[in-house]
Amino acid sequence: MGEQQSHLTITQTGQVTAVEFTDRKILEEFSISEIGDELAALLEKQSAPKILLCFRNVEHLSSAALGMLITLNKKVGEVDGKLKLSDISPQIYEVFRITKLNKLFDIYDTADQAIKSF
Repeated sequence: MGEQQSHLTITQTGQVTAVEFTDRKILEEFSISEIGDELAALLEKQSAPKILLCFRNVEHLSSAALGMLITLNKKVGEVDGKLKLSDISPQIYEVFRITKLNKLFDIYDTADQAIKSF
């Protein structure tokens, strides 16, 4: 399977780095900071990375977690990469919709759809 880190499971699928969150709730500043660091480290390993964030296990996301995603999206763009999101639960998607982040991020129903779209 993928390489297990503290908050993420990372799997390489062809050119795409699929990242699955292992935490059901991404709420605490400390874990959000660690997740941000782990994702930033992924960017440094690749040029023009193709990263998929899969939210299959996530039930709750704090506003700080959204901020971390916005920062990640900016960093991915700076290195000519692509960031896509998948498997977001309806209640979390509602937060993306209210904050208009559904327009900023490329969001797919399933990881397979997202991977095919790269």
